[in-house]
Amino acid sequence: MGAFKPLLPFGATTVIDHCITTLRQAGIDSIVVVLGHRADDVRRQLQDTEVLFALNPDPESEMGASIASGIHQLAETAKATLIALVDHPAVPADVIRLLIDEWKSKGTRLVIPEFAGRGGHPVLVDLGFREELLRLAAAGGLRALFEQHRDEVCRLPVSSPFVARDMDTWEDYRQLHLETFGNPPERSDH
Repeated sequence: MGAFKPLLPFGATTVIDHCITTLRQAGIDSIVVVLGHRADDVRRQLQDTEVLFALNPDPESEMGASIASGIHQLAETAKATLIALVDHPAVPADVIRLLIDEWKSKGTRLVIPEFAGRGGHPVLVDLGFREELLRLAAAGGLRALFEQHRDEVCRLPVSSPFVARDMDTWEDYRQLHLETFGNPPERSDH
């Protein structure tokens, strides 16, 4: 993409700030931000935000290493976790609440939001799978966990296409910003 995604402008704030605000609006109190590349820059950006930090010492590793780093920071009393990606910043709070409601009301242990048949993020994982989250294989990662326990997976249809829309290119980011806020983003040096 040629830019550092978490610190790109997104509306009146940054991508990472927008993600945290949305999680808070959905009722999430404990948020762990997994840091890697440019960790100090992200810490500075979030210095006034009540979040916990985890450090993935190898930012080039597979996502499973980042997930394990974050899981280590969760309280032992935590019952479930949402794995939210910074490159999915436009997912609305009501979609996140639906995932939580599915887990709370039906006891569904693995929840994937789905729009028009495409799975997306964030995903909800019951922490009965804590040990498995700590040992995700580099090859299969989170997908392998969901595949291994497919009888416990709920693919929850949601009304937001943003669950399946990430920002891998500058054009992805530009289009997502345009659809979310009605205007293109300002160019950033981040």
